[in-house]
Order: sequence, then structure tokens, then C-alpha cells
Amino acid sequence: MNFLAHTHLSGENEDIIFGNFIADSVKGKSFNKFRTEIMTGILLHREIDVFTDKHHIHRRSKELVRNKFGKFSGVVIDIYYDHFLACNWNNYHDVELSKYSSHIYIILARRYRLLPPRVKRILPFMIGQNWLTGYANMHDLAKVFKGMDRRTGYISGMGDAIRILEMNYNSLHSDFTEFYSLLQIFASKKLSELQGIYGK
Repeated sequence: MNFLAHTHLSGENEDIIFGNFIADSVKGKSFNKFRTEIMTGILLHREIDVFTDKHHIHRRSKELVRNKFGKFSGVVIDIYYDHFLACNWNNYHDVELSKYSSHIYIILARRYRLLPPRVKRILPFMIGQNWLTGYANMHDLAKVFKGMDRRTGYISGMGDAIRILEMNYNSLHSDFTEFYSLLQIFASKKLSELQGIYGK
């Protein structure tokens, strides 16, 4: 899953949201240097990723686009899924997406000194271009994919990701809807387990 889904699945605790957000940039056991709730968020992120990568619905989505994106298929699907979450946000959260996104940016900015270097580099772009809200519209989504394609030296094919999404929109949307309901149940249970282990 991508940024929007990971923050949404973290619940309301700001440190857990923060930990989940930075998790990809925290390697191995270096999560131990963070306070308990941030560490919980990092571990939750890892559990969500394992569940997602192994699930047959997510794999089915990847197979739809594998011929085009190859080893980048998982990354593309994760962003597609964030698009569907953003488009249908009112089905999943009581706070409108623009307000929720602003709240997430504030959480990250307040903890700027704790951000790993990679996240410090991307955060100004994320806030300035309002990525979390922008996932909902094709124009901003296209800019995200073009930026990622550029960073891979144009070998990922992501510059064509919007066209592929539009070709497979209904199938991918159906996969997301089916999968995300299962992921929400898993993440809620796993978060409770982690809080039980590491303390609330």
C-alpha cells in the first residue's frame, strides 16, 4: 500500500501514523531507536506490506499490469489503490480528505527532526504538491507517475500508468474494494496486537 492507505490504517494516534509513514526508510532493527508508539507504527507498516504482498487479490491486480510494468507492478498497484481510496474517501473516513491530508502534513512537520533523510527530501514536495489529496484526480496522479518514471531513468514505464489504469479501471477498482475491506480488518487486529506487546 502507499502513503494514504498506510496513514489511514494507522488509526488516530499521531506517533503511530508518523511511524507508519517513515517505515520504508527505517531499515532492519533500527526502529528500536524510536519511542514506543513510533516503533509500533513502523512494525504495523511492515505487517501491512507482508499481508498485501502475499494476498491473492493484490497479486491479481499486479498480473493485470505486469506485462507493462514488470518489477514495478507492485509499486504501480499500490498507487492505484491509493487513488481508489482517495476517490472513495467518504466511504472510509468521516473527515474530508483535504482536511485529513493537512492534518497528516502537520503531524510530519512537527516531527521533522525525527524524519529519515529520504523523507526529509520528499516531504516538501509532498506538501507543496498535496500528494495525498491529489491521488484522487488523474491530473495530479499523472504527475506523481511521471516523477517516479523520471527517478527510475524512464525504465519503469510509469509515464503510461494513467492510460493503463483507465483501460483496467473497473477491474482494479473492484479488486481494491474487495481487498481493502480485508486489509482494514487485518490492520486493526494487528495494531491491537502490537499495542498489547509494546504497550499503549
